[in-house]
Amino acid sequence: MSPTIRSMVIPVSDLEACKAVYTALLGAPHTDEPYYVGYNVDGFEVALNPSGGDGGPVAYADVDDLDAMRETLLAAGATERDAPRQVAPDARVCVLADADGNPIGLRGK
Repeated sequence: MSPTIRSMVIPVSDLEACKAVYTALLGAPHTDEPYYVGYNVDGFEVALNPSGGDGGPVAYADVDDLDAMRETLLAAGATERDAPRQVAPDARVCVLADADGNPIGLRGK
């Protein structure tokens, strides 16, 4: 399976203010928690992350083997921005950066 981009995480500093804007745009969120607000847009996940962060929104590519793809991208010259971490029982994420510092999100097992 080739990687497919199915989600975008937007770091926010004021969750309630941003949630009002994205709810007006996308409708009611399917998940509304203090740590994560998620919207489903025709099968594409748009999420608000209240822990903020650097670099703006991150698009995540779903990959079969997160560790293998991470190593492939690091060998190709990417740098690690956020190490792999568990976000759900069957999902881990990490964020790398290209040579210009643009984020590359990976989500997989």
